[in-house]
Amino acid sequence: MRYLLLTGMSGAGKTLVLRDLEDLGAFCVDNLPPSMIPGLIRSCENAAMAAPVAAFSVDVRSGALFDAIGTHRLIRDANQLEQPVEIIFIEAEDDTLVARFKETRREHPLCGDGVTLTEAIARERALLQPLRESASYLIDTTGLTPKTLKTQLKAIYDEYTGDTAQPMRAEVMSFGFKRGLPRQADLVFDVRFLPNPFYIPELCRHSGQDADVRDFVMGHPATQTFMEKAKDMLAFLLPHYQEEGKRRLVIAVGCTGGAHRSVAIAEAIAAYLREIGCLVQLEHRDMAMEQARWATPT
Repeated sequence: MRYLLLTGMSGAGKTLVLRDLEDLGAFCVDNLPPSMIPGLIRSCENAAMAAPVAAFSVDVRSGALFDAIGTHRLIRDANQLEQPVEIIFIEAEDDTLVARFKETRREHPLCGDGVTLTEAIARERALLQPLRESASYLIDTTGLTPKTLKTQLKAIYDEYTGDTAQPMRAEVMSFGFKRGLPRQADLVFDVRFLPNPFYIPELCRHSGQDADVRDFVMGHPATQTFMEKAKDMLAFLLPHYQEEGKRRLVIAVGCTGGAHRSVAIAEAIAAYLREIGCLVQLEHRDMAMEQARWATPT
């Protein structure tokens, strides 16, 4: 049996992640006091459970029973006993966490005695830093939909339980710089140097998925040169990443709004990665928001 320790920031979505892991077939335990980790592992080993993975959530809700450094030692000891435990760390930006707590009207576990929500979040980040630094998987849920989160978790779960000979998994994402960089990206391509269809009246309200915008973007000589160089770089990088044990790569392609140039280029990069045998997930993070903005009367 293999073991996953789920931890991270309150309000970042650990409960949702644990539920998704359970749906994928893992045996899950929520809010486990760290001192009980060795006992849980022994129980799972003795019971010869059918589930391939046991996942347990450990975080500051345990109060005085929680110790990040002590938890790190327990994980290290388990690994030395050939009972490997990998850490999934779930986080989100401060503004997102504040908004989620206000929306749900729940209190942060570290609030109270005059501690404000922002102070509690800062304190929690500091407490969890040793576990974040040891994490095998880092998921930033800022801006993620539940569907996208579940897709990412499935990729991690399949990677963790599957054959090491699996092909590279690539997540290709278009985005708009005006809404911020995707924090989970391994590679970022900035395509704002290309002519912008937004300033062409007959193209501005079409997206990079539409043939007219795609042909405009991809037909530009600079785009053709860029794609040749990007393909060469990816063909060089992917085997080296795989040799080092990396089996999931997040590639972000950004333009100003995230609906025209980045969408067309992301689609082209995804198509190329499929051609060379990668398992590809394609997401257009900001396209729908831009299209909604176009539809809003000014």
